[in-house]
Amino acid sequence: MRIALLHYSVPPVIGGVESTIAAHARLFAARHDTVKIIAGRGAPFDAPCAFHRVPEMDSRHPRVEIVQRELNAGNVSDAFHALTQELTDALARLLQDCDVCLAHNIATLHKNLALSAALHHLAETRRVRLLAWSHDFAWDDPVYAKELHDGAPWDLLRTAWKHTQYVVVSEARRQELARLLGLQPNAIVVAPPGVNVMEFLGVTDRVAQWVAQFHWLDAAPLLLLPARVTRRKNIERALEIVAALRDAGMQPQLLVMGPLGPHNPKNRAYLEELKTRAGALNISNAVHWLQEYGVVDDAMRRDLYALADALLLPSAREGFGIPILEAGLARLPIFCAAIPPFRETAGENAHYLKDDAVPAQIASEMRQYFLQDERYRLKQRVLQHHTWEKIFASRIVPLLQGMSALTDN
Repeated sequence: MRIALLHYSVPPVIGGVESTIAAHARLFAARHDTVKIIAGRGAPFDAPCAFHRVPEMDSRHPRVEIVQRELNAGNVSDAFHALTQELTDALARLLQDCDVCLAHNIATLHKNLALSAALHHLAETRRVRLLAWSHDFAWDDPVYAKELHDGAPWDLLRTAWKHTQYVVVSEARRQELARLLGLQPNAIVVAPPGVNVMEFLGVTDRVAQWVAQFHWLDAAPLLLLPARVTRRKNIERALEIVAALRDAGMQPQLLVMGPLGPHNPKNRAYLEELKTRAGALNISNAVHWLQEYGVVDDAMRRDLYALADALLLPSAREGFGIPILEAGLARLPIFCAAIPPFRETAGENAHYLKDDAVPAQIASEMRQYFLQDERYRLKQRVLQHHTWEKIFASRIVPLLQGMSALTDN
């Protein structure tokens, strides 16, 4: 599909709308759509898209500011009409080979009314299939009350445009826009902005590959066991806890970070025992022996702490417990064996696994903790509903697939 993204400005200009446009551009390009970005201010960025600068689209362009001052005073001048015609011609030329245009805020905000009028004309005359992506509404904002007047062109911002699909960023915005335009709420699509988890957390490319390959963001919870594979780490107990968590209705995954212990040749046999045990518990796909994927360096180690939901350390014997310090800095809850070195390090700030507790009991207590922890619940809500990938697949792609219906309106 050939897609145009339209706004007053795009990155490197900083703003919520600009960041949304950047995310859309990357997602469309990753789907192998042909993407054209049209804006008054900005520059090409990392998305593989064509960038077209139309200076008079910029809300801060000198000509636009002159016209805007006239409009604020209620004067629709010849300069406004001339600018509108120039923008109409420029957009008609740039959009003629596009299947759909996503125009951000132009149909509901007054920052460049000549641009709004130009785009409205193209939509009315069916020269563009328009998605009016509406983040802000001038007529609903008391800050702009003195800058708006009855009649054209201001009424464009509170009138439903023909042959146009309105899109808003939240359910609250849908109700507001439906009231403003006199539309039924279900005529307006909600497509919220999202978050790029790997980008936000600064995850290294290698770990990001593992996250995608093994679907770690689908884990609930994602447990980190940063220990070498050696018998005193008691990793078999961690496997039993993971199996019990799955039996309790959760979707756990366990990351065993460390390599084989370097000084005991029997550790290879121990790893094979653990793999056999994981198979018997039917959790082989939920346990990841990271030493088999590659070396975990310090930067990748930080990534794993940032991604994890909890630290799991069932060691039978330890001298100290450095991972507890790291988990403290990473603000991870700690579930660990009740051995003296761990108690000395964590004090009362860890969840201690009782020696005589069966895996089902431990899993039940962990499940209760996660279900009651607002941070964990919010993280799961974000991962399930608010990543850019989920929003793109569930909201934006179906919207584009239905755009052909606009031609029948």
